[in-house]
Amino acid sequence: MRGISETVKHLIIINGIFFFASGLLGGTFSDLMALHFYMNVSFQPWQPLTHMFMHGGIYHLFFNMLGLWMFGSPLEQMWGRQKFLFYYFSTGIGAAALQMAAYAYNFHSGVDALQAAGFSSAEILDTLVTGKYNTAWLEVLSQSDIGSLYSSYMSSMVGASGALYGILVAFAFSFPETPLMLLFVPFPIKAKYFVPLLIVGDLFFGFSSISVGPIAHFAHVGGAVTGFLMMYFWKKNQFNQNRWD
Repeated sequence: MRGISETVKHLIIINGIFFFASGLLGGTFSDLMALHFYMNVSFQPWQPLTHMFMHGGIYHLFFNMLGLWMFGSPLEQMWGRQKFLFYYFSTGIGAAALQMAAYAYNFHSGVDALQAAGFSSAEILDTLVTGKYNTAWLEVLSQSDIGSLYSSYMSSMVGASGALYGILVAFAFSFPETPLMLLFVPFPIKAKYFVPLLIVGDLFFGFSSISVGPIAHFAHVGGAVTGFLMMYFWKKNQFNQNRWD
């Protein structure tokens, strides 16, 4: 595999700058750049883009940037800078959109049930904003549903993982026979099988109550689906054979 490509190198540097800036400037910077639920008072219109440069810790940053280097560099070298950036940001925004849709479903399901029971929307939002716990809600929603309502409203998305899943899909499309190693699996798996396996895992964890950490699984799926649709369109129209610069 060839070395790191120029645009990938710049993306990694920018991600590093954002990471150290969040450490130096603290919560205010992170709050401005992370992606909040669209009805939360902390939401800002630039966050669907800036959240891609924010990370929750050094390991989160390291593994995302490692994946970007390994799988993004050959794609940029094949496509060119402009097409690669267009794809990268499109899949990142697609990832955010699907995760936001999942939060919106959880949020509105809870709010609709509470409104049907006589709670006003203003009262519900005030309770969420102030972080109060209204025990009367337990007569309408289960403890789990209330937790889902709160967590959706208070959600804060960071990371380039969604865009990375889009990169993985493009890599599998472009280099399907390349053997890749999956953590804890002692043998290589071809890219055309490896990437779908990752996506199936995220679908399972996204729809189940099992959790392996604070991971936005639907963002991974959203990045992968957006990437698949773009690659399918490009392949169908033969655009994937042409560089954009």
